Parts: sequence; structure tokens; C-alpha cells
Amino acid sequence: MKLLIITQKVNKNDSILGFFHRWIVEFSKHFESIVVICLEKGLSDLPDNVKVLSLGKENSVSKVKYLVNFYKFIWQERKNYDAVFVHMNQEYVLLGGLFWRLLGKKITMWRNHHAGSILTDISSVFCSKVFCTSKFSYTAKYKKTVLMPVGIDTDLFFLKKEIVREPHSILFLSRIAPVKRPDLLLEALMELKRRGINFKASFFGDPLPIDQKFYQTLKDKVKDNDMNDCVQFCKGIPNEQTVEIYNQHKIFVNLSTSGMYDKTIFEAMACGCLVLASNKNLRGLVNDRFIFEEGNLNELQSKLKDLLTMSAGDKHEYISNFKSIAVNNSLDFLAKKLAQNIK
Repeated sequence: MKLLIITQKVNKNDSILGFFHRWIVEFSKHFESIVVICLEKGLSDLPDNVKVLSLGKENSVSKVKYLVNFYKFIWQERKNYDAVFVHMNQEYVLLGGLFWRLLGKKITMWRNHHAGSILTDISSVFCSKVFCTSKFSYTAKYKKTVLMPVGIDTDLFFLKKEIVREPHSILFLSRIAPVKRPDLLLEALMELKRRGINFKASFFGDPLPIDQKFYQTLKDKVKDNDMNDCVQFCKGIPNEQTVEIYNQHKIFVNLSTSGMYDKTIFEAMACGCLVLASNKNLRGLVNDRFIFEEGNLNELQSKLKDLLTMSAGDKHEYISNFKSIAVNNSLDFLAKKLAQNIK
């Protein structure tokens, strides 16, 4: 089968969406050929059976030109794909759904987010199947929805014993945005410092332009509370380089809603971090020591303190379990399952 993939960005060096480059590489093993239409193209190194077409954002073309290019590409490539896989952006299903249906193309969509709207519902009508990883995702309600493994590259993300982890280190790695709740983690860290608990926290990630003011308030709060010695902010780095960052830290904290189920949770697990998250999908998979109630500052503080003082024996046992969970959410497993459901 020949596949058309619609995605936002193809750029292996992108700090947020760089992971999708490896997804394409893995998918290419299961399809005769793949055409990828992306909004923006950057650095890529893809197999010979993959063709990438950009709508032109990297060249600052207008939104009208995006639309013209989209219809031009899906028409000119119509004989080069049998099925369509839209990653996250439901808008492309709304724009191309009727056209693909008339051509007899099978349409599938990946959408994993707690929020949704009538437009999400309409886009799902065009799809034969909808994919998500979280049972709390907006799209999990559809009968046609198939739950998927998160899809992390376990050949890239693994425990590197040669890297020394910094004692009492805490990592937040994500796009800096209110929905990711770095402000809640910072409040918890402020309280831990007031209690005299030793730690070193790193926030890795960049804000979108709309979130620049939010990002600055976080940095101001660190400065105003004299926490520059124990909290640092670092720019976002390419996804494939984050394996080094995970391996340098003891504890990884994720505060996203349960509807998201961030892949960073599993990347951190694969790299030997203790993971603390508010994601309800983890209940039954991990010990309750590693789950706090979403938005509960007191519980976040308490469980962070617990993990910072955990015995070496307990850490070893839990890290071993985390690594097994990561393997069950591998990219290899995801690609095989997706290919089966798309075909």
C-alpha cells in the first residue's frame, strides 16, 4: 500500500516535532512508498521510498499559498497514495476529506488531546479510523477510535550508564506553555526550598510567541525568590539530543492533562528517570508514588520530596519497571499496529 501523510513539520532538529522524522522512517518499512505533505520542511534524512512536499512555511509564503499548494499536491500525487494518515491537524481532514472520499482513499487521523470541538467531530466522520494514545483524549469517545502505544524510539532512548546523573536533579522538558503547567512545578519547588530540601531543577523548552510573557513571568519568579542557584531555564533542543538530558537527571516531572499522554513520559522512563506525572492513564501501570492529582500543589510537593529521598534499592526496582513500560510503547510496536489498521 502507498501512503500519504499530512503533518505539521518534517525537521529532525526541531525541539518539539523532531520525533516525527523517526516516525516516518519507521513507517516507511511497512509501506511500498510514502508521500509526506508538511506545512514546513527543515533538515531531513529519509529513506528512498519517502517523498516530502512542503506547503511553504519555511519560505514565509501566505496562507492562501498554503491552501493552493495543499490542493495542488493532493491532486498531483493522487496516483501515488492509496490511504491518508493525518497527524494531529484535523483541519486537513476537513479540507481534503470529501476529495479523498470521492477518490476512494481510506482516511485515518491521529489526534491525541483533551480538547476538541464540533470540527473534530466532523473531521472524524470522514475517517475510517481515528488514533490516539490516551483514553482521556477527546477523540477516545468515537467507536472507530483505536488506542495506540505512544511510540518512542527505544533504539535512541535508553539508559546510558556512562553518563553520571546529578544528585537530587529534577527535569521539566516540554514546550513552555500554560497548558504544560511549569508554573505549578515552580510553585512546588519554591516550597521545597523553603523547607530546606536540596534539589537542582532544569526547565528545558521554548515558548511560542504567544507564551513569551508567560515564560518571562516564570524567570522573574525564580529571580525574585532567589532561586537561581537551584533552578535553571534552558533552550529547547532537538528531540534526538534529549536522551543526554534525560540521562543527566534523577527525576522527570510531567504536568500535562490526562488527555495528552506526552511521549516524554516514556522517553524519560526508557532513560532510567524516576517519572512523576499527573496523567491518569498511568494508574495501574506504575506505583501510586509516581502519580499526583492533576493541579494538586500539595500532593506534587509531597511526592517530589518522597522521590528526592527514595532509597537506592527502591529506585532500582522502579526504574526496571519503567523501562519495561517504555518498551511496550516502542515506535516499532506503534508502526506495526498503525500499518495494520491503516491497511
